[in-house]
Amino acid sequence: MESVGTPMLWGLFTLFVAALLALDLGVFHRRAHVIQPREALGWSAFWIALALAFNAVVWLWFGPQHGMEFFTGYLIEKALSVDNIFVFVVLFSYFQVPPGYQHRVLFWGIVGAIVFRVIFILAGAALLEAFHAIVYAFGALLILTGLRLLRASERPHPDRNPVVRLVRRLMPITTGYRGGAFVIREAGRRTATPLLLALVAVETTDIIFAVDSIPAIFAVTRDPFIVYTSNIFAILGLRSLYFLLAGVVDRFHYLKVGLSLVLVFVGLKMLASDVLMVPIGISLAAVAALIGGSILASLLRPVREPVTRPPGTEPP
Repeated sequence: MESVGTPMLWGLFTLFVAALLALDLGVFHRRAHVIQPREALGWSAFWIALALAFNAVVWLWFGPQHGMEFFTGYLIEKALSVDNIFVFVVLFSYFQVPPGYQHRVLFWGIVGAIVFRVIFILAGAALLEAFHAIVYAFGALLILTGLRLLRASERPHPDRNPVVRLVRRLMPITTGYRGGAFVIREAGRRTATPLLLALVAVETTDIIFAVDSIPAIFAVTRDPFIVYTSNIFAILGLRSLYFLLAGVVDRFHYLKVGLSLVLVFVGLKMLASDVLMVPIGISLAAVAALIGGSILASLLRPVREPVTRPPGTEPP
């Protein structure tokens, strides 16, 4: 599989991401504090602007085809990350993570997510190169995931997470938080805090999401470097997006419909890739229309809160 990404480009981009994470750690993450919407908006704008600037470089250096592939992949991953936000809200509520330490959990969760996604992307590219028939398995997986997402209504249950249960079994857990520490030494033993359990739950959740999102981008482009860069840029902005949208994510009640249709569309595109090549411009337009349409529908038809009446005042 020919890629525009030479080993030098892979290395330079990885160093660039490491520098961004170091900047994030030194500036945004240097002290525990509650992230306010204004700060989250500023960082979200920064990450999006950075992704678009990189997209422009890809467009100029490698041509419009790769430029649109990057943007389509970035758009898919960015939209799917909104679904992650709903899960993070549930996890933080379940573990009662203090607002001042939520950004710490998400930072290290994103670092772990980048590592696992690089592994998944390289493995996916190798499988597609070695076994062409795997494209049909990826396509079927995306369609099934889209249909499952369309019907999904159950809230996640962190207490059933096998990795969280394993950590509970292997290490004692403190009864409360110990500042921003994940592990402390207590009574001569290394003891985990609930913050570590929250991090483990966030990390395993992202791995599950990656199984869906990475094949979706491979349906748009077979270039591992484009898949890698578009995925990583979307992940880098996930934390600020969480603090920006956590309080209003429930308002986008039709977004799951849009995301499920996107997954079904790219799954069908993958299944038909040997007989019908859908131009990247049409793929980009379809993905943008489905995601944008679901957001617009959510805003135009908001969920109506149930009206509660005092006892004895019900209409006849």
